[in-house]
Amino acid sequence: MNTPGILKNKLFLYLTEFFAGMSVMAVELGASRLLAPYFSSSQIVWTIIIGTIMIAMALGNIYGGRSADKNPDPGKLYGRIMFASVWIAAIPAVGKYVILGISALLIFSVDSNFLIIASFAACMVIFVFPLFLLGTVTPSLAKYSVGNLEESGKVVGTLGAFNTIGSIIGTFVPTFVTIPSVGTSITFLIFAGILLAIALIYFISTKHKRENPSQDGSKSVVLKSFISVICFLLCCLLGYSDHFAFWESGLAYEGESVYNYLQVKENNRSVILSTNVLFGVQSIYMKNQGLTGMYYDYAMAAPLMVEGKMPQDCEVLILGMGTGTYATQCRKYFGEMAIEGVEIDDRITELAREYFYLPEEVPVVTYDGRAFLNAVDKKYDVIMVDAYQDITIPFQMSSVEFFTLVKEHLTPNGIMVVNMNMRGSREGNINQYLSDTIASVFEEVYTVDVAGSTNRELFASMESGMFAKLEENRDRLSDRELYAMMEKVASSMTAYIPGNYIFTDDKAPVELLGMQVIDELIKDEVAYYKGIYETQGLKGLMGVF
Repeated sequence: MNTPGILKNKLFLYLTEFFAGMSVMAVELGASRLLAPYFSSSQIVWTIIIGTIMIAMALGNIYGGRSADKNPDPGKLYGRIMFASVWIAAIPAVGKYVILGISALLIFSVDSNFLIIASFAACMVIFVFPLFLLGTVTPSLAKYSVGNLEESGKVVGTLGAFNTIGSIIGTFVPTFVTIPSVGTSITFLIFAGILLAIALIYFISTKHKRENPSQDGSKSVVLKSFISVICFLLCCLLGYSDHFAFWESGLAYEGESVYNYLQVKENNRSVILSTNVLFGVQSIYMKNQGLTGMYYDYAMAAPLMVEGKMPQDCEVLILGMGTGTYATQCRKYFGEMAIEGVEIDDRITELAREYFYLPEEVPVVTYDGRAFLNAVDKKYDVIMVDAYQDITIPFQMSSVEFFTLVKEHLTPNGIMVVNMNMRGSREGNINQYLSDTIASVFEEVYTVDVAGSTNRELFASMESGMFAKLEENRDRLSDRELYAMMEKVASSMTAYIPGNYIFTDDKAPVELLGMQVIDELIKDEVAYYKGIYETQGLKGLMGVF
């Protein structure tokens, strides 16, 4: 093999390995952010991302090694790197359309595990091929860099070290620098640009010509390089967008934080925060400052259940503050009560102050809810647990150990209220697990289903009589709207009879159980349209829209 001059000292090979490893990890992290607004960022989705990427890399390793043995031409490798760079650059421009197209096709043909199958299919279509190409880098470079058997271990070890160091940097930079500051789309473009630059440097420096005249010559290489650069620039123009919900218009805000995709919608009636483009309302502010008609209204029963204290005198802690809907309502209807919030995403807190009119005097700590409880000794009259990671409660805030910690931070007559956002119908659903787990810690547990939604509110106390206290304090309410709401809550509340479905720190499959409920919800939502499709075909379905 005639080794080009740029590769003779092996430094360029090592740098290629470094940037390839860095880009693979950056694409993996970017994949999670691209999929999260549509499929969530649960452990299940992460498993699918990691699994598909490992499949791509393994196949790339096999192909790269065989290709290098058969035709030890570095130009082949750098051509693959160039192609991978253009593909990665195109992901921000077309990826979201591919995701929705796959979802539209599968939603009428898949009866169960829709999110799992759809996210897996999206990963396979969008990410497997470019990462397959990058998977060819290591075995190919090993072929080009090992000059003799005496130095093979040293060279291969150095390549592995550069790949690992690059992967480390490619893990931290997107998470802590590029995604929070410039977004997922530009993150893809940055690392695609790095790969393209590596390939162009190789071809420019070698003025590459193939020995076999039947293959493309230098003119063809120049043409391919030119086309790649043009495609990359077009992707930069078309893909520079953080607009995941491209069908929405007039959003007040759309962006990303370290933890979430964030979307703020505003109309004449309300302001809404969503962390998923396809479903869910995480927070809402009513411009008339009235009740929301959502679970926040039901949760306002908690301060009325505390024995020995008037609602306005209660000290309240909200784990999962969001934009402060519950805090705002409590202060409106019960007076200037002392409320503290804990919210892990500081960008949500900033949006709460900017769009949702959360008063500055309501303190919000940027922290994980469980870690906060571990760090403080204060006791509260009411603790609301409303922390969600996309579609499910975080596993560390679903276990016996967590709810025991909550109990230790309540006053003797204190009330815990938990928002459970997915009401399942099958035996052993996620809400049954949560309710049984809480009932194993607290003496008295009541639940109430939120009308017109899939939410269920759970109230728990170590003392009996909280239902009677609710009825007593309800009769003292002067606000007729709130009185009617509390009457509705009281008439719908039922004492919970516990079972044996228990979450622990060691075993809490919240993501899997959450996916099961979402499958049920999706099936119910599309049943009508699926029936039209099955009887009238695509033409009948288009007529509905």
